[in-house]
Amino acid sequence: MLDNLAPFLIQWALTALSLWVASHVFRGIRFDSKSALVVSALLLGLANAIVKPLLIVLTLPLTLLTFGLFLLVINALMILLVAAVVKGFRVSGFWTALFASIFVSLLSLVVGSLFGGSDPALNIQMPQGGTWL
Repeated sequence: MLDNLAPFLIQWALTALSLWVASHVFRGIRFDSKSALVVSALLLGLANAIVKPLLIVLTLPLTLLTFGLFLLVINALMILLVAAVVKGFRVSGFWTALFASIFVSLLSLVVGSLFGGSDPALNIQMPQGGTWL
């Protein structure tokens, strides 16, 4: 159980850092307090883990039709959902949420790859011999 706590806390911190940076880059995103930022990062992680997969399944035909670009809309909706739930977190509109979601995703990816390393369970090892099919 405690083995999963460290990656969770690291991801939570990366999300909080990305949201904080996004609030300084985009004028339409605002946090009233540090606690609003921390709660927003936690709820964004939960929304991405619970609500987002359901939305992806429900909108699969539209996602396939747009070659996956509708996933950006789903990401923006997750930020708007968290902003609607958390008091002290404000997003001015859909377009701000869309560009902020792209920014947060990319920044989390870059910072996570620089400092967080990668999960050893996700590493794919090439076989030493044999045939790949």
